Amino acid sequence: MLRVVDRLGSLQFDPLEVAGRNHDLVLLARIQGYRRAWTDHWLYQDRRLYETYNKSLNIVPVAELPLYRYVWDRMQRRHEDGAFDEHAPLVEELLDRIRERGPLLPRDVGPREAIDWYWRPTNQVRAILEALAEVGILGIARREGNLRVYDLAERLFPPEILADQRPEEQQQRHRLLARYRGHGLLGASGNQELWVGGTGYAADRTARRNALIDAGRLVAVQVEGLRGERFVVAEDLPVLDQAEAELAAGSPPGGTEPGVAFLAPLDPLCWDRDLLRRLFEFDYVWEVYVPAPKRRWGYYVLPILYGDRLIGRIEPRIERRSRTLRVVGLWWEPGFEPLAEPGFVAAFAAALDAHRAFADATGVALPRQARHRPLALELRALLGGAPGRARDNVASYQLS
Repeated sequence: MLRVVDRLGSLQFDPLEVAGRNHDLVLLARIQGYRRAWTDHWLYQDRRLYETYNKSLNIVPVAELPLYRYVWDRMQRRHEDGAFDEHAPLVEELLDRIRERGPLLPRDVGPREAIDWYWRPTNQVRAILEALAEVGILGIARREGNLRVYDLAERLFPPEILADQRPEEQQQRHRLLARYRGHGLLGASGNQELWVGGTGYAADRTARRNALIDAGRLVAVQVEGLRGERFVVAEDLPVLDQAEAELAAGSPPGGTEPGVAFLAPLDPLCWDRDLLRRLFEFDYVWEVYVPAPKRRWGYYVLPILYGDRLIGRIEPRIERRSRTLRVVGLWWEPGFEPLAEPGFVAAFAAALDAHRAFADATGVALPRQARHRPLALELRALLGGAPGRARDNVASYQLS
């Protein structure tokens, strides 16, 4: 897991837990047997990872904290003449309480009046604790569900890490490089969401990108059929060489049979929606914030990656009370026939079973629509759900 975080640079945290939290889904797509507790271990016990803001809330290595201090410093300038000044007594009250009693869950303090905070009015206690974490005075000791439990940063991080000060320009270049490392093939421009969170304005990004190219950290490449340069982190050049050799030999990616993975909505591979359309001919819109009548697909829909192709969409939902992984919706790209694709059904079944095990579910419920029935019957037979073919320790599969 730590190797994956190091390779991607960061994992985007999102609290919605329909099919699993976003960072869990990113890891589940890449690590066989992944479990939610693994991330919690490295975040809140061994503390090799921590949560900070880099293109929204992200999980990054603690060893790189000095390269993300810019976030703390920027927010310090924002809050010291704002929330900290306006609510100084509450700031001191909360810090004194944490110093004396240890980690604090906001609701343990009791309700206070709401104040204007970012997008909506928020309880004072929650807002000030969040602000203290944004400037690095507090950190997240653990989570209870998605609720943050705060403690002093000096109790959570090694003193030498907290004392390490890096020039702002070095930090900004690192943050920009992390975007290229995470996605793997970003260009010079693109949707603003790719760059939001402190990588600078377009002119700043251009200067920093050029500095990274001059230093040999980024390499410009041309992608056949696409206009404009794309950029690859230098350490990933062997991956391009391997892909070229595989294409020449007619062998599949990685030299193994294609597998299936369900990609998280905020998976680094999905950051550049325009590239998905142009390179994979796959139009992906995460519709979780789209009003239901206007959704084309569904609420929490994930792209289906098969080998090196994006071949469809799936909407899985974890129903904890019944311990069921329910597939609410399933859509295939035009021209893709799952039953006609050699090896696909077995790979798809393996991905479903991996997601079921991750969710600690005992069964998978597939859509009832007639168009899915032949595939559902194949899955049941393959995974032991058909009458007379059940196997020990194998989940039950049902049409529902």
